[in-house]
Amino acid sequence: MKKNPFKAVLKRLHYPLEIMLQCVRWYLAYNLSFRNLEEMMQERGINVDHSTVQRWVIKLTPVLEAVFRKRKKKHGAGGVCDSWRLDETYVKIAGKHRYLYRAVDKHGQTVDFLATAKRDRKAALRFLTRAIKSHGVPRVITIDKSGSNTAAIEAYNAEHETKIEIRQCKYLNNIVEQDHRRIKRRIRSMLGFQTFPSASVILGGIELIHMLRKGQLRNHGRSASLAQQFNSLVAI
Repeated sequence: MKKNPFKAVLKRLHYPLEIMLQCVRWYLAYNLSFRNLEEMMQERGINVDHSTVQRWVIKLTPVLEAVFRKRKKKHGAGGVCDSWRLDETYVKIAGKHRYLYRAVDKHGQTVDFLATAKRDRKAALRFLTRAIKSHGVPRVITIDKSGSNTAAIEAYNAEHETKIEIRQCKYLNNIVEQDHRRIKRRIRSMLGFQTFPSASVILGGIELIHMLRKGQLRNHGRSASLAQQFNSLVAI
């Protein structure tokens, strides 16, 4: 019998799972605050404090993301191809610039993402290693003129004896830059991240919703609603 990854988390969360999942999904997917969700639940006869909704997001999102990663389409139809576009964008955490490394393939499918405190060769290499571990070695990676990204790919090639082609083309990298905007649109409506750990969790949840909308969940397509895909990550 498969172990339920939600079992340990749900021990300390005493609301029905359906309600918690709905609040988490709404927060990650739409321009709603925790107080908005508190009011919306009250209108439905459910008394829940906004801080409780925040706790649900922080506790449940990492488990949902972990389940999704196991069920993410890897290759073939709807999966990730071997031509990647890699770039980083900044996010503000506790008033300081931090960075979100992201990669998509040439069709716009999300390869991976990683929030980091710094933007340098070490951070870029950590992200690249993580992405390759999940999706295999790409044939080519398109980047901007970032020296740290170039150094990271060259370091990976040297260490692992791979031959990833580095292509610097601003026009081709527009795909990932446009994809950044869809993520940052949701971030802008938030009041701001206060800590790096909570920011990493919420950014992971926003990316999760983005990948579900792209149809990257195995055995589901774009015809399945966001709610159906999201709820399928856990047995309700």
